[in-house]
Amino acid sequence: MASTFFEHQDVARRSTTRLIVLFGLAVVAIVASIEVLLAATMGYLSRDPDTGAVDWTAVTDPQLVLFSVVGTLIIVGGGSLFKMAQLRAGGRVVAEQLGGRLLTPGSGDLAEQRLLNVVEEMAIASGTPTPPVYLMDQEEGINAFAAGFSPNDAVIGVTRGTATRLTRDELQGVIAHEFSHILNGDMRLNLRLMGLLHGILIIGMLGYFILRMSLYSGGSRRSKDGNSGLPIMAIGAGLAVIGFAGTFFGNLIKAAVSRQREYLADASAVQFTRQPDGIAGALRKIGGFAKGSSIQSPNAPEASHMFFGRATSGLAALFATHPPLDDRIRRIDPSWNGEFPGEVPTTDAAADFAGHAGGAGASAFAGGTGGAGATATAAGTAVADIGQPGPAHLQYAAQVLRSLPDMLVSAAREPYGARAVIFALLLDRRPEARQRQIAHLAAMADPGVFEETRRLSPLVESLDDRGRLPLLEITLPALRALNPHQRDVFDGNVAALMEMDDTIDLFEWSLRLILRRDLDAQRGRDAGARVRYHTLADVRTESILLMSALAHIGHDDGTGAARAFAQARDVLGLADAVPAAAITLSGLDQSLLRLDAAAPQVKRQVLEAAVACITADRRITAAEAEVLRAVSAAMSCPMPPVLL
Repeated sequence: MASTFFEHQDVARRSTTRLIVLFGLAVVAIVASIEVLLAATMGYLSRDPDTGAVDWTAVTDPQLVLFSVVGTLIIVGGGSLFKMAQLRAGGRVVAEQLGGRLLTPGSGDLAEQRLLNVVEEMAIASGTPTPPVYLMDQEEGINAFAAGFSPNDAVIGVTRGTATRLTRDELQGVIAHEFSHILNGDMRLNLRLMGLLHGILIIGMLGYFILRMSLYSGGSRRSKDGNSGLPIMAIGAGLAVIGFAGTFFGNLIKAAVSRQREYLADASAVQFTRQPDGIAGALRKIGGFAKGSSIQSPNAPEASHMFFGRATSGLAALFATHPPLDDRIRRIDPSWNGEFPGEVPTTDAAADFAGHAGGAGASAFAGGTGGAGATATAAGTAVADIGQPGPAHLQYAAQVLRSLPDMLVSAAREPYGARAVIFALLLDRRPEARQRQIAHLAAMADPGVFEETRRLSPLVESLDDRGRLPLLEITLPALRALNPHQRDVFDGNVAALMEMDDTIDLFEWSLRLILRRDLDAQRGRDAGARVRYHTLADVRTESILLMSALAHIGHDDGTGAARAFAQARDVLGLADAVPAAAITLSGLDQSLLRLDAAAPQVKRQVLEAAVACITADRRITAAEAEVLRAVSAAMSCPMPPVLL
């Protein structure tokens, strides 16, 4: 089970490779079809008017072949590249195209706040950045989707019907299903499907345009040279047919790729929540609801494979991207009697809040050891838990959110407050260093952010160590809303605050890793896209540097650091450690970038070595657990909280 997440990543990579191969074959078939169409048209135009004989030299002209090949590649490739460029900004683009509205806390709508709370809990429990949530206000069907290239640019989209007609447990099941798509690498595959199929669609659109233009311009009239306008109409009709056929087979590919991923996401949602009746109840409501899971947006067909339930009906439903509803329910609940609810009323979100608030105020850290450390068994399953969070992580996340001060959580959810929370987390407790940091913020930060930092800093100082990383994760959606200038200023201030206390401690390094990864994703520099290094030997130097850093930052004495590195060396078979004086932050940044581009199974080995290194003294502190999760996140392997 330890490698389940990494196996899923491999499957997603292989699916992408198969998709590209199938797309290439489809393009070859389209090129051949267009060549036949143009040859037939040239044959018709070159025939002798008296004898009807065809001039075969015109039909087999190499320039004609070259024109059909190059022209098709330009049209299909250009269409695909154009769509992919549109999607480059990540899931936000898809959500907006489908009519989604970005939800912000404090709207006063209990259904919206319940949805945001569920997503936040799922994010903390799974170790992913909290994704922005988009509500599709005009969609009454029960449906949802996740879109993005990586967890750092992912969004969750939810229909109004989902937000208002599901109970909290059912909503949690749907959101857990979507988080499975985020964790298992399905989102990148889904966006590539959209981009590639758009290129094929362009052929049909071009043919339809030519056909309409020839009809409007009087295509049946004779042209100046005596030739009929019918060949132009024939080319348009032929391209439309070829484009339709290409889209038909492209949709079959899309459906085949999507169906098995839906079964996997259903099963993962049950494993995550341990409440099979949650997701099964949502599926049963879809079956009994008059509007089902249908999406009315005109852009729904091209995104149909991304949704929780079948989004389209009519002809588009022939290309079923989802397994039958009955099959999905019976896999989750074999005892189901086959009956759907007769009606699906709106739920009482206020009652859900009251029921869920029973444990409000309970500490998430009761009985824990805080910064003192816990036995190494707490981290023993850390790598196995990657991409496979369970109900204990979900319960922990809910308790964390309840135990954090309301003022801090509210501030973390909006851009001004989020920056202030990060600054407050970085303020040193030593008076001298803290005074330098305060003076810098007074001069360089936005005045409103500076005042908010001063207001929030006492609350941040009172936090248990294990509440700091979840609070950081809550700020990420708000920080993504910063414009490029604000983002650069914020990044500069973060770097300055870290340098002014003359040391980078474990938490600061963790915060820096997570923030840098998220900010780079917003700048379009997310490096986790393509596997470049397939064996451990390809990243041996980077692994040595990382393990050396983990050994040194976790131990003040050379003997302890040497013992810790030896544990990692035994896992990976590494050479000698790098001296502490030779380790730099820039060097570590570059090493993590390369490790992020390693194959999934290589990442698994490196993270297992990191666990061995950190737990060499048979104990793990909250700060060490934060570092482990930050390193894992930097390698695109979202690790759930280490339950100390």
